[in-house]
Amino acid sequence: MASKLAVLISSIMSGAALAQEAYIPEVVVTAQRTAAPESKTPIAMSVISGEQLTNGGLDSPSNIAARLPNTYLENANDGLKITIRGVSNADTTEKGDPSAAFMMDGVYIARPQIQNLAFYDLQRVEVLRGPQGTLYGRNATAGVINVISNAPGRQMEAAVGLELGNYPSRQASAMFNLPVNEMLALRLAAAYNKHDAYLINGAGDGRSLGNDRDDLSVRLSAKLELNKAASLLLRYDHSKVDDNPDNIVPDTNFYHGVITGQPVWYGSGTDAQLTNAFVPPNVRPEQAFSHKKTNGISADANWDFGPATLTYVGSHRSFDHEFLTNYYYRAIPTFPIGVRQSFDADYAQNSHELRIATNGSGPLSAQAGLYYFREWSDQLYTFRDLQLLGLTPYYVFPHGPTIARSKAAFGQATYRVMDGLRLTAGARYTEDHKSRVGSTNFQQGPVFNPSTDLRFLNAATLDTHKTTWRLGAEYDFNPATLLYASVATGYKAGGFNDGCQAGTSALGIPCPAPVAVAASTLYYQPEELKSWEAGVKSRFWNKRASLNASVFYYDYTNLQVSGVDVIMGAPQFVTKNAAVAAVRGIEADGVIQPTKADRISYGFTLLDAHYRSYTPDGIHSLAGTKLDRAPAHTFTLGYEHAFHLPVGELTAGAVARRSAAYEIGVPTKLLHYHIPSRTQSDLQLGYRPDNANWSLHAYVKNVEDKVQPIAIDSFGMIVPSDPRTFGLRFDYRL
Repeated sequence: MASKLAVLISSIMSGAALAQEAYIPEVVVTAQRTAAPESKTPIAMSVISGEQLTNGGLDSPSNIAARLPNTYLENANDGLKITIRGVSNADTTEKGDPSAAFMMDGVYIARPQIQNLAFYDLQRVEVLRGPQGTLYGRNATAGVINVISNAPGRQMEAAVGLELGNYPSRQASAMFNLPVNEMLALRLAAAYNKHDAYLINGAGDGRSLGNDRDDLSVRLSAKLELNKAASLLLRYDHSKVDDNPDNIVPDTNFYHGVITGQPVWYGSGTDAQLTNAFVPPNVRPEQAFSHKKTNGISADANWDFGPATLTYVGSHRSFDHEFLTNYYYRAIPTFPIGVRQSFDADYAQNSHELRIATNGSGPLSAQAGLYYFREWSDQLYTFRDLQLLGLTPYYVFPHGPTIARSKAAFGQATYRVMDGLRLTAGARYTEDHKSRVGSTNFQQGPVFNPSTDLRFLNAATLDTHKTTWRLGAEYDFNPATLLYASVATGYKAGGFNDGCQAGTSALGIPCPAPVAVAASTLYYQPEELKSWEAGVKSRFWNKRASLNASVFYYDYTNLQVSGVDVIMGAPQFVTKNAAVAAVRGIEADGVIQPTKADRISYGFTLLDAHYRSYTPDGIHSLAGTKLDRAPAHTFTLGYEHAFHLPVGELTAGAVARRSAAYEIGVPTKLLHYHIPSRTQSDLQLGYRPDNANWSLHAYVKNVEDKVQPIAIDSFGMIVPSDPRTFGLRFDYRL
């Protein structure tokens, strides 16, 4: 009896010791362009570490959305689609801009088609929710995604990883860190990912379909410590992606009643929803392909000269994209046809930012800077097989150069007016220029023939400017609790649609009045937002629990809404201003760590995002209609436990997200697709032996094996989400 009592007391004391040792580690972030603890950063944000990405099999941006409040990151057929708090963007063409800024090591990546690259050798991913117009500039009305890679370190390191999974998935990664001397360190990282298509070909034509993956990425970094006060970090990255853009299925896989304009969801089962059985009446589809190559070089220089630190971040990036894809094209409600599209494009972008930030612990901290961005691109779109609709056999869109240029000056200062209370004010002035020349060609064959073919000019130039600003207050309620409030504005540049204004000419093509487009149709105005937000960040229970909560309200004007429609006999991507929209909501998330071996994560959101005034066709009002991907509520709950075995440590975890129903709209067709509520669960298991250099991790994503549309276009094409996937990963580190 005495021995049993001693064992019980020992167990209780061990549990108490674990509880005392348990705490939530602090994470240093750069959300406000200077390093600060996340718990002391007055912005609604989420941070996912590189270790969490690896252990959960989260190897691309589209994989992490289930861990983020009010955030959807979806790999659609035309690029990464980012929705934060109901704010999104559908125009991923060269003339469009996103609503959320996607950054790689602080460098803005303009094209959504190359944003969903592999995650490898990352330190963390920071997701900022709400407008970030002051420090990040235009096209950040919804927020910012900043992916931060590991920099070269002062210790020699090496690691390799191998992973196998279903469909069948094959992945490999490697990293080597070499400190050359006291001044120079090098780091090389690479990743290879491949899996077969998630879609099923039910058409019997022998093609392989999309939602597959085949990419190779390499990053080389060099860090030079010039002296104790100055450093230079250089990065070069290259990625090659060969995947299949035939990743769509007809909307009839998910909905009845589309032809009547009233889509109704029905449960056809996952395999049926992922099967493309459409046999075009007019053409035999070809084997689709997509080839993407991107290269980037960046420089991050810092010089601490005492009172302040001067930082320069510059980058040059290029992106080449060629593809052939087969469309399900329901231009007439009762008669879908097949359409083949070819595409060939080149993009290049340069960006420069010079920033100075104060040092020290005085009452005033401030930063100011200058920013320059320029993107140049050249594209060739070709659509075929529209003859059954009485249209020209070939529609060809040669466009280029398309130029986007942005210049900005910004500053932000925080002043400590008394112990614990700080006030912030910031502003940014931005000038944007956009221009494009090209044409819409109605051709009888693949090559333009002046004697038989017609072409109409697409040419426009737009210059806009805007001052965005931020006012904020933060108060240390106690050493572990921060209260904050802010009023901020965001801005997304205006743009233009296809067409030209009467009397203009370019490329030897005139624009006579009969084919000209009115300025109100050709151009759309900048999207603007004003946000009011208040929040709390707190650590409590001896730093074993955290709470991050915020309440917000957005007032949108000129919200940009896009879709494809047939205008003047040609398919065109049209963007319009949707007048006024409002967004309001509540977010809360956090972590509870009752013992060193247990970790509970939680989150919930309430969201009301709707149009206040919008008539897409000039007749029907969508006032009160919800914005896309804006569920009224979501709940997330996760649990991890570490089992301390005699030979090592076994960790097991699960996370589930319950989302209310939401809608995806197609304004050009006045269609609203209802996405029913759903729960998605992920599991993970890890084993690391004591005193060993290797570890094993297994995961299952989407345990329920349920799919839903992530994108729906004007012609009835749906991009479905991923089915259940699982994998086993082996890691070895020196």
